[in-house]
Amino acid sequence: MPIPEDVTGDEIDKDVKQELQSLPKTLAEDVARNLVMVARLIDEDPEGAYGYSRVALRLASRVAAVREAAGFAAYANQKYSEALAEFRAARRMTGTVELWPVMADCERGLGRPEKALDMAGAPEVHKLDKAGQVEMRLVAAGARRDMGQLDAAIVTLQSSELASNSVQPWTARLRYAYADALLAVGRRDEAREWFAKAVEADRDGSTDASDRLAELDGVEFVDALDEDEDEHEDEHEHEDKGENGTAGESADAAPQEDGDKD
Repeated sequence: MPIPEDVTGDEIDKDVKQELQSLPKTLAEDVARNLVMVARLIDEDPEGAYGYSRVALRLASRVAAVREAAGFAAYANQKYSEALAEFRAARRMTGTVELWPVMADCERGLGRPEKALDMAGAPEVHKLDKAGQVEMRLVAAGARRDMGQLDAAIVTLQSSELASNSVQPWTARLRYAYADALLAVGRRDEAREWFAKAVEADRDGSTDASDRLAELDGVEFVDALDEDEDEHEDEHEHEDKGENGTAGESADAAPQEDGDKD
């Protein structure tokens, strides 16, 4: 797959670059450039990112960072079985638990929420950093909802991180999940409050909390282009009425018909 000339491979994280030092220099550069493309495209063009991840995997399947990137690219394309296999491989290579929450979410994607809940209660969770533990809580709540345990999902999300007023990278998503869980059981007022709190914390627009809040408040967004088209249609309608009077006559006739029905 073609790679833009401005991508050198130097853009990758220094830890990944260090991993690639086990490869011959030219090969390491090729792998690095493909990994850069995976990172660039994974949000906007998941399929493209997946393609680059497969190239990197073909070139250096024994590098943990490559297996992890391939896992995330597969995950972004909802290829959960493949993603899980890559994450497991990366974990075997590194011995770390960082991928535990996303591995559990793959189990959810494969229709195994019970397995995800088992993973949420495993000893590995205690080894996760704060961000990882919050992520695990989100996955567990999602698994509860998959199983129809809506109230349990709400309880799962109730935590010191949710109650905290400090804004962390995970705060908006945690508040959003809680608001959504509340709305699912009909606690509309509380849901509105938490969607508003999610908006306050969502500095980079990682959720659609503002849209959900507006929806609860009954606000409708109209596309500006649609408005312009409606205005033009109204203008043409007035012109037609002026030219032949047909539309005007029909409009005048309508109330009469209603009167006849009465």
